[in-house]
Amino acid sequence: MNHEEIILNRLEQLEKEIAPLSDSARSISELKDELTPRVNEAVKALIVELADIEADFQLEDLLFFIKKALRNIRNLTYSLDQLKNIIDFVLIAEPLLKSTVPQIIFYMDDLEKKGVFTLFRSSLEIIKKTAETYTAEDMAQIGDGLVKLLGSFKKLTTPEALEVLDRAAEVPSRVDLSCAKPAGAWGLLWALGNPEVKEGMGVLLELTKGLSTLRPKEIQTNT
Repeated sequence: MNHEEIILNRLEQLEKEIAPLSDSARSISELKDELTPRVNEAVKALIVELADIEADFQLEDLLFFIKKALRNIRNLTYSLDQLKNIIDFVLIAEPLLKSTVPQIIFYMDDLEKKGVFTLFRSSLEIIKKTAETYTAEDMAQIGDGLVKLLGSFKKLTTPEALEVLDRAAEVPSRVDLSCAKPAGAWGLLWALGNPEVKEGMGVLLELTKGLSTLRPKEIQTNT
């Protein structure tokens, strides 16, 4: 093989090696030609959009924001973790809330229809007026008195006391006060002949015995 053939072979090999590079360069050139108009359009659109915030945006503010973000990267990471936890909680609680919230709304609406909130507002007005009328010392004294009254009411809830009160409540319906007339000593003696009057006097005597408990304990002890 002479020198000319060797040179031709090398040129052929170089041509084969350069061919892919030429194809790549051609493809890149075509891609550049296709992207150039798109890039120009994007740049123009970006310029138009940035023009709206030109008065409110300063490069120094962006640099300050970047520095601030870098200094607080741990806090940002922690905040993102907490945000993820909140999102997970919302996703878990959402089905429960969908079924619970309507029930709560229905229950509150039912209370509103029954006048519970109106009664509550009226109670607040009463408490407000009470606070304006009485001092804290007065309220403490009233509270002590109410405690004692509750003790008295508790005694009235015994079966015996309730039976007496129930029978006493029937008395007004059995008495005709329009028939009441002045009565002297003879009238009282004459009335004692009535069996009902006798029974009433017996009840009155029993009640009179019980009235002795109204005397102070010190006086009862001395006597």
